[in-house]
Amino acid sequence: MPKNKDLKSILIIGSGPIVIGQACEFDYSGTQALRSLREDGIETILINSNPATIMTDPAMADHVYLLPLTTKSIIKILKEHPQIDAVLPTMGGQTALNLCIEADEKGIWEDFGVDIIGVDIDAINITEDREKFRELMLEIGIPMAPQATATSFLKGKEIAQEFGFPLVIRASFTLGGDGAAIVHKEARL
Repeated sequence: MPKNKDLKSILIIGSGPIVIGQACEFDYSGTQALRSLREDGIETILINSNPATIMTDPAMADHVYLLPLTTKSIIKILKEHPQIDAVLPTMGGQTALNLCIEADEKGIWEDFGVDIIGVDIDAINITEDREKFRELMLEIGIPMAPQATATSFLKGKEIAQEFGFPLVIRASFTLGGDGAAIVHKEARL
């Protein structure tokens, strides 16, 4: 993909606090993005509430903000740096994507003339909604393991009877896979 010469200043949203030994891929990908952008002469502004990361080292970005990952913090940064052309939320995992969606819903990106790069809001929303994602995969012909959504224990039992065991059970909206389990027997359901 050719370099977009219109982008001179980019805001990167980090992942915030993470459990030691988990989600280090966000810190790694964020540091690599910051390095690459700087090599291309693009000003980098980082927001991350976690000071215990490599990406928040002052040498990594032109401007580092150790602030809560909230739309209030985003507005503060955009007011201090009106030159920001785009936001790159994909380096901060689910936390950054959720914040990007919230800022979009509040009209913040539009108000400040900031483009979203790396992903678009529709793509984030489709991947957040398990049923929409499943429908998209079917539409484009990507094979998947059998799956269904249960909104009650009774519905979960019906799905288990239909699919059989073992089952992978996972909460729809979770960070870091919390609440996921493999169930081998009905008694453990």
